[in-house]
Amino acid sequence: MSPTPEPRLPLTGIRVLEFTHMVMGPTCGMVLADLGAEVIKVEPPGGDKTRELPGLGIGFFRSFNRNKKSVVIDIATEEGRATAAELAGECDVVLENFRPGLMAGFGLDYETLSQRFPRLIYVTHKGFMPGPYENRLALDEVVQMMGGLSYMTGPVGRPLRAGTSVNDIMGGMFGAIGVLAALREREFTGRGQEIQSALFENCVFLSSQHMQQFAMTGEAPPPMPSRVSAWSVYDVFTLADGEQLFIGAVSDKQFLTLCRVIEAPELAADPALATNTLRVGVRPALLEKLGAILQHHRVQALAPKLEAAGIPYAPIVRPDQLMDDPHLKASGGLVPMQTDDGSMTDVVLLPLRMDGRRPGVRRPLPKVGEHTEEILAGLPSRVPA
Repeated sequence: MSPTPEPRLPLTGIRVLEFTHMVMGPTCGMVLADLGAEVIKVEPPGGDKTRELPGLGIGFFRSFNRNKKSVVIDIATEEGRATAAELAGECDVVLENFRPGLMAGFGLDYETLSQRFPRLIYVTHKGFMPGPYENRLALDEVVQMMGGLSYMTGPVGRPLRAGTSVNDIMGGMFGAIGVLAALREREFTGRGQEIQSALFENCVFLSSQHMQQFAMTGEAPPPMPSRVSAWSVYDVFTLADGEQLFIGAVSDKQFLTLCRVIEAPELAADPALATNTLRVGVRPALLEKLGAILQHHRVQALAPKLEAAGIPYAPIVRPDQLMDDPHLKASGGLVPMQTDDGSMTDVVLLPLRMDGRRPGVRRPLPKVGEHTEEILAGLPSRVPA
């Protein structure tokens, strides 16, 4: 019996040329690749330096470069630039995330390429969109500080970056969204366009709810650790053996249910705690009472009771513990991938289902230049007449 063919993915037939490194540009390319596009990653001689990052950057390349092909082209040379431009003409989309002006200096910017290839869609991932800041170099941490996110995350006087590359990842996602819209528009106009996605504007979008809070109240919102909660029970509690559990009881019914689950009838019967508004007014004292009760409960025993009762809760989970998360495995969101050194690792898929399935891993992580001969041999200048 012949094997069942893989189902056709939405971007099958779309070809993408990727000049990127680090996180933002590679994320955009990975989203498109997961959705079925043929994504050709251009690496310099010796390979993308992201492959060799230490410390917190060690997982970048594996996390954001699956389902791609690797081609080595030295765009610092005239021959390399000519090859790259010809390859761009064979593609629907070009992605780049280098410093401002670099691609223009190589003649590989949108303005130059679009004159030869008017159907080309070109995505630039930058620190800032056009304006006073546009020539600044930016990092995720830089724009988190500038865009309100670090202020809102840390305690008063101690701005704190988010614990992952939120703007890089979301910037790549917005780049991919722009590609999908541009492909649709090209069906009507026959022309491509330039798309810009930027870290700073992305971070400000994340902070927009706090900006509107100020616009509506006239008061600057306090950082999240110092915020006035809208709910009386919405906090992390320390249970037996030092284990921690977040519990959120966001309605009067949930508060009564929580009191029943933790066997605290005296709190349920207290008229001073009868409504959420009353409870918020005495929140510090209430949390102290709840903490004294919860310190005698164990997470393993309490969690299933909260789930059965419909009370929102969450254990405090480290990223390494997610490698064995039963829900991730059962939902198909954590799957094996062969790496560029031949070993296997589990990787996290895009957080969406399409027609009942998750866009998955279709090919091993590419070795440096693994597909150079395959891709360049198909260029018009190299095909024998």
